[in-house]
Amino acid sequence: MSSDASQGVITTPPPPSMPHKERYFDRINENDPEYIRERNMSPDLRQDFNMMEQRKRVTQILQSPAFREDLECLIQEQMKKGQNPTGLLALQQIADYIMASSFSGFTSPPLSLGMVTPINDLPGADTSSYVKGEKLTRCKLASLYRLVDLFGWAHLANTYISVRISKEQDHIILIPRGLSFSEATASNLVKVNIIGEVVDQGSTNLKIDYAGFSPHAAIYSTRPDVKCVIHIHTLATAAVSSMKCGILPISQESLILGDVAYYDYQGSLDEQEERIQLQKVLGPSCKVLVLRNHGVVALGETVEEAFHYIFNVQMACEIQVRALAGAGGVDNLVVLDLQKYKAFTHTIAVSGGGGVNMGSHQKWKVGEIEFEGLMRTLDNLGYRTGYAYRHPLIREKPRHKSDVEIPATVTAFSFEDDTVPLSPLKYMAQKQQREKTRWLNSPNTYMKVNVPEESRNGETSPRTKITWMKAEDSSKFSSGTPIKIEDPNQFVPLNTNPNDVLEKRNKIREQNRYDLKTAGPQSQLLAGIVVDKPPSTMQFEDDDLGPPAPPNPFSHLTEGELEEYKKTIERKQQGLEG
Repeated sequence: MSSDASQGVITTPPPPSMPHKERYFDRINENDPEYIRERNMSPDLRQDFNMMEQRKRVTQILQSPAFREDLECLIQEQMKKGQNPTGLLALQQIADYIMASSFSGFTSPPLSLGMVTPINDLPGADTSSYVKGEKLTRCKLASLYRLVDLFGWAHLANTYISVRISKEQDHIILIPRGLSFSEATASNLVKVNIIGEVVDQGSTNLKIDYAGFSPHAAIYSTRPDVKCVIHIHTLATAAVSSMKCGILPISQESLILGDVAYYDYQGSLDEQEERIQLQKVLGPSCKVLVLRNHGVVALGETVEEAFHYIFNVQMACEIQVRALAGAGGVDNLVVLDLQKYKAFTHTIAVSGGGGVNMGSHQKWKVGEIEFEGLMRTLDNLGYRTGYAYRHPLIREKPRHKSDVEIPATVTAFSFEDDTVPLSPLKYMAQKQQREKTRWLNSPNTYMKVNVPEESRNGETSPRTKITWMKAEDSSKFSSGTPIKIEDPNQFVPLNTNPNDVLEKRNKIREQNRYDLKTAGPQSQLLAGIVVDKPPSTMQFEDDDLGPPAPPNPFSHLTEGELEEYKKTIERKQQGLEG
């Protein structure tokens, strides 16, 4: 090594006075299992873990209540500025994502969960032209379209579902042609009359398919009891509709359908003869109609009932197609006696709730309990159906210390949450108030009784204390048990003409419009009693204590002067004198 090179290399260690700088490798323990795992990890896997940590922070921010409140305030401010302001759509999409990802049961929701178009998009829309109950019906029909799409029954735009919302005007709502079932919302449904004329266009510019609507119009005009019509032609239903045997009673689903009607469908029902033939085929109570070589139609008095029948007919057709494919013919199948098993299947199915006893307080209609469960599923997925649930999902907590026979109608207190700690003094004050309110609102009768006190050693003390005890015969003193009014005509006498009841009700309502003071309704027992006592004559006496009347200004004039004064007044009125 040369001398020049040796001069450029520092071989002496640094002075001990300089501080020692900690390096990265000094902080690492090579025997640490976490360090060994990260060292042996591939670069791609390490990058994925880093991205997951970053997404975790974003998810925590999106799910925080503070961020949600700020976002709702921004949306409300943008809504006040106009109907469709800039940026409002993006804010609503973010809000939908937050609402969808906040449901319980989904630790890591799928990517499409927050991108679902909400079904109930009526808030903020013009609903002044809607009739009573139309909002809920629109949400229910749009939810039914989504269910048909999720079940895979949609045949592009050739499957139709319609609901009649008004029997008086025969208004019907359905999806316009051109929208897929996954795009159905409450606002984009079209309202038409029975002949297909558009009454309410909805939020789109699309028209309806008049050829596909003609079977629905014919069924609605034939059956006034039908409110919902579902027409599908899936692979299974189209295959069974082309069989000469029709729907065979080989499964429980086929027995639930009851009577099934068959009609030779030619593509439309515009002719009067075809409508008459359809009316003869349907009858007054048939709920399933098979269109030969086309598909099936389910009818229902409610949306839930129509979905109940279309679901079971789809299942029955799938079972029949697979059974025939496996057996090789009808002769190898066990065909059940429809009349024998009808009482055990169809009767139980139409009783509501699938034959399950839910208690006397809750009466379910056909298919309602199953449809409500499907609506909860859609709501949990972020569809926002707007469905009005009849039965709550969470069981209510039992009432605390409810010892009375009939609970009070109104109470002046509410139970505090058990998780919130309370001070002893505040708890005692609330307990005294609750006890006082419970006794005041109790329908039972209590008596004040002097009871001898007991000492600590168990002996009876001569001192007494006042105690309230329940009376043995409380029916003598109580005001009676309230009667629950279940029928508006509950107190109308039997065998009464309904026209007389309506006339009496209209008279009472007419009296309420005026400020009349009467003695109340006339007693039927005292109506025939005649009072012999003549009415007393009213005597009026001069009131001498009143103020004196003003003097007459014409008392000092003669008759001639009065006549001259009258003529002067008449000439002034006619304009002869100024």
